[in-house]
Amino acid sequence: MVFIIIILTAIVSIVALNNPLTMDKLRFNAYFIKHNKEWYRFFSYSLVHADYIHLFINMYVLYSFGGIVLTFFKYYFGGKAIINFLLLYIGGIIFSVLVDYSKNKDNVYYNAVGASGAVSAIVFSSIILYPGGKIFLFFIPIGIPSAIFGILYLVYSAYMARQAKDNIGHNAHFWGAIFGVVFTIILKPKFALMFLEQLKTIF
Repeated sequence: MVFIIIILTAIVSIVALNNPLTMDKLRFNAYFIKHNKEWYRFFSYSLVHADYIHLFINMYVLYSFGGIVLTFFKYYFGGKAIINFLLLYIGGIIFSVLVDYSKNKDNVYYNAVGASGAVSAIVFSSIILYPGGKIFLFFIPIGIPSAIFGILYLVYSAYMARQAKDNIGHNAHFWGAIFGVVFTIILKPKFALMFLEQLKTIF
């Protein structure tokens, strides 16, 4: 399933990067969603990216953490694993832009692209499931414990969202992460207890 999402996203992104009309039609635009009823944009924006680096980073992170989440889901949910994984991913796509939709539904100039919100949901789901894991950032040879990375990431995203000095959807990162945590625990509340027990072991 992870590979299917990566392949689909890569194909659509590459097509859009070479066709401005396709990019314009698929990207997130709250104004067009509200005034033109183009509700599909709540999902389609995740299939297109700003450039090849943006695409690579999101798909690399999805590949790195998606397998962890899917493995846990298969163990605990059996035949429902793929459905739950898709609900997590698609839910992250939609939930992560609700705040930006509310703020920009009358702003025709606001646009957003990328699967960052959904990928954040996957990353933070994996943190709940396996907080003992370590995250290796580019060019940094020392792994950061997942739980610590999660806290730092949320603080950073919340801060940068308030600054609003770049074109990166920090709100999507933040709310995608929150969705990943909440949805994973709702699926099986036992995961919260397991998370706390693992934290005791780690620290």
